[in-house]
Amino acid sequence: YIGALGARVICDNIPGLVNKQRQLCQRYPDIMQSVGEGAKEWIRECQHQFRYHRWNCSTLDRDHTVFGRVMLRSSREAAFVYAISSAGVVYAITRACSQGDLKACSCDPLKRGRAKDERGEFDWGGCSDNINYGIRFAKAFVDAKEKKVKDARALMNLHNNRCGRMAVKRFLKLECKCHGVSGSCTLRTCWLAMSDFRKTGDYLRKKYNGAIQVTMNQDGTGFTVANKNFRKPTKTDLVYFENSPDYCVMDKSAGSLGTAGRVCNKMSRGTDGCEVMCCGRGYDTTRVTRVTKCECKFHWCCAVRCKECEDTVDVHTCKAPKRAEWLDQT
Repeated sequence: YIGALGARVICDNIPGLVNKQRQLCQRYPDIMQSVGEGAKEWIRECQHQFRYHRWNCSTLDRDHTVFGRVMLRSSREAAFVYAISSAGVVYAITRACSQGDLKACSCDPLKRGRAKDERGEFDWGGCSDNINYGIRFAKAFVDAKEKKVKDARALMNLHNNRCGRMAVKRFLKLECKCHGVSGSCTLRTCWLAMSDFRKTGDYLRKKYNGAIQVTMNQDGTGFTVANKNFRKPTKTDLVYFENSPDYCVMDKSAGSLGTAGRVCNKMSRGTDGCEVMCCGRGYDTTRVTRVTKCECKFHWCCAVRCKECEDTVDVHTCKAPKRAEWLDQT
């Protein structure tokens, strides 16, 4: 339990919050705790989605203001980060509501009585995830920062934040329990549940691949497509203004850590391959001995005994750029 005074001290010490966010933090300290846990989850998901790419989301770990302007460049990576972080906040708050961890919300109060789907009628029961509460709070909290400024980047962030929030809602699924003689489904009790966060991550990753480059329109209220051959972005498309850096060398201002020291796959021709990952700089090979369990046998009753096997593998890591080349970039 965080008392009112404790909440004030904690909220005043979170860097980068605007006034409205600080007020929400002080009013709902328990929700802020969920938001913090959600942040770990979306950063993990971001790093999973980009684990085989030059940009692997690792700049975010070093950013102490989780909801600050995470990346200064208005690139498609920034678009993805805003969408996935916004989705992560919705997911964390909604889950905490259902688990009874928050004073302000619980299960969805509107899912009561009878309803029907393609299989027939059912009764609402159990605990439906209160996604609308999660979306409302995430919108109020995350968007507050962007509403302080009326510029193109804020408009881009607001658009991508909304994409992220809606992505979570997209994967709500109806879960049911059958009642009746020996489980025959004469009566069903159902509730709405969020899918695993990985589904949202996979969906937003596809949206990243198809993100649309835009420019601000004349009256500053929306976007026009940068390339006339592309279709106009819809509400579910990620949008960005600037091309991405190549992420080959460290460039803090562009949010790039470079790929020096990254592990690559010598056999792959894809983005995880040494040629692409190391940007043509070559790689170092280290021979590493790993100890693994092997030749495991089951002994009656109830024990598994294994031998320890050593195997030697080659680990390939990207070379750093030559010093002069690196200095030019920073």
